[in-house]
Amino acid sequence: MQKEYSWTVGPNNTPLLKKSCSHCDSKQFYCSEKFRINAQKKNVDVWLIYRCVKCDSTYNLTIFSRTRPTAIDSILFNKFQNNDTELAWKYAFSEEMRRKNKVEADLATVAYALQYDQISSDELLSLNERILTFEVDYPFDFQLRLSTLIRTCLNLSSRQLDQLIMQEAITVAGKHLQKKHKLKNKDRIEIDCKKLKSILCNKIQSIQ
Repeated sequence: MQKEYSWTVGPNNTPLLKKSCSHCDSKQFYCSEKFRINAQKKNVDVWLIYRCVKCDSTYNLTIFSRTRPTAIDSILFNKFQNNDTELAWKYAFSEEMRRKNKVEADLATVAYALQYDQISSDELLSLNERILTFEVDYPFDFQLRLSTLIRTCLNLSSRQLDQLIMQEAITVAGKHLQKKHKLKNKDRIEIDCKKLKSILCNKIQSIQ
């Protein structure tokens, strides 16, 4: 049975917002991971609170505006009331929510950690599989390039990765990988093992 490997990409922080502060010269706001709920007659507003990185003044990212409480799922509303951290991260990473609020995130400010099965060059060369298969757990999107992940997890140089792409040795979701492909949650990557071995052998021979 063919073995399938898994890669997990976990962000260490939420992205900063690119926004000019009206109280100081800062142009960045961080997510406080707290919600604000305001009731007006029969409607409620729900915001995710951001704070200026310099002076701590607030900016409210609108999630619901003038919405009847009965129109919001009770479990979701309870999470708003209890400042659920996971929910705050979900909205902080939501491109759709930023677009609705007409704000931009500085995705380069997201630091992340990788969890993956390390496979040495010797192990790769000894594999009998025709195809190497990897599935990616990437719950929060911050526009990471899949090529960056492949290079890191397989310890490949830029040149080696370029060769694999040129030889159409890597497919994702059934299509040949393009270098600018942005990673998506549950992406399934398949690499032609024979072509990968050939490139690794060339590297070893050039060193010798």
